[in-house]
Amino acid sequence: MGAHRRPRQRATGGGRARTAATITLAGAATATGLGGGTGHADPQPTAAQVRAKVDKLYQEAEVATEKYNGAKEKADAAEQRLEDLRDEAARKEDRLNSAREALGSVAAAQYRSGGLDPALQLALSSDPDRYLDGAAFAERAGSRQQAEVGRVRKELREIEQLRGAARVEVSSLKSRRAELKRHRETVTGKLESARRLLSRLTAEERADVGDRASRSAPGPRESLSDSAQAPNSRTAAAVAYAYQKLGSPYVWGATGPNAFDCSGLTQAAYRAAGVSLPRTTYAQIDAGRRVPRSELLPGDLVFFYSGISHVGIYVGNGQMIHAPNPSAPVRVAPVDEMPFAGATRVV
Repeated sequence: MGAHRRPRQRATGGGRARTAATITLAGAATATGLGGGTGHADPQPTAAQVRAKVDKLYQEAEVATEKYNGAKEKADAAEQRLEDLRDEAARKEDRLNSAREALGSVAAAQYRSGGLDPALQLALSSDPDRYLDGAAFAERAGSRQQAEVGRVRKELREIEQLRGAARVEVSSLKSRRAELKRHRETVTGKLESARRLLSRLTAEERADVGDRASRSAPGPRESLSDSAQAPNSRTAAAVAYAYQKLGSPYVWGATGPNAFDCSGLTQAAYRAAGVSLPRTTYAQIDAGRRVPRSELLPGDLVFFYSGISHVGIYVGNGQMIHAPNPSAPVRVAPVDEMPFAGATRVV
């Protein structure tokens, strides 16, 4: 029996050895195949291709940023309405409590009087004239009691209506916040993809991504000709504000005073001039009178891309000031560097 066991053990061991060898060879073949695949892989993108991809990601991020800005504006409005409803409900509850106290005082007075028959009270009264005066007062008190009851009922109805409206606003606010989260994740995802792509470039190539937009732009404000003057004091104030913010960083969702996204900059510029603009590019393009490109004046808002996802403030001579993207600060740039979509004269 022992003689039979040993050969079987050797055979099993040999099978294991052969299996291991087969796995090793298969692994080597796989590795060779992968290595060959790597050898035929697409070449690494050029710096120009990376820049093009980054620009596209920035543009997509800006679309998502404007959607985020719009959702945030609606969420803020819903939150304010909810706060107003709660304040109004609190005021009405105070009035309800006062009405209840007054109603309770009348009820307590009636209880203390014992509810005697008026004729008997008159008969027992030591001063009939005074009693008659008191009876007339009691009738008036009864009318007042009815009024208090009506007031309590009215306050209760209004409070319930306010609570119902508040429940609607809470639901709306939850929806807006979920929308904000989605847009935020989209923006941060696009910007992170752009960051990873830029990390493949050299420092000089990365700087070129940010510098391209201003290669043909003028330098200081004084380089613009005298013909590029704002048509009125408010547009002049908006343009002046934009010039003061040159060099400020781009931060998505920011409205100043130290950082901006594109529509945040134009909103802040006109806010400084005493003019209220909506938050998003989609709303800003309808905030004034549309003007053709051939009639642009300093202070006009200029919009880009078919989705109206970018905006700048025109400063004359074919130039604008805008907040480009995270790779570049607020700067002067040519209007024709992006696909022109329209222009609006705010004032």
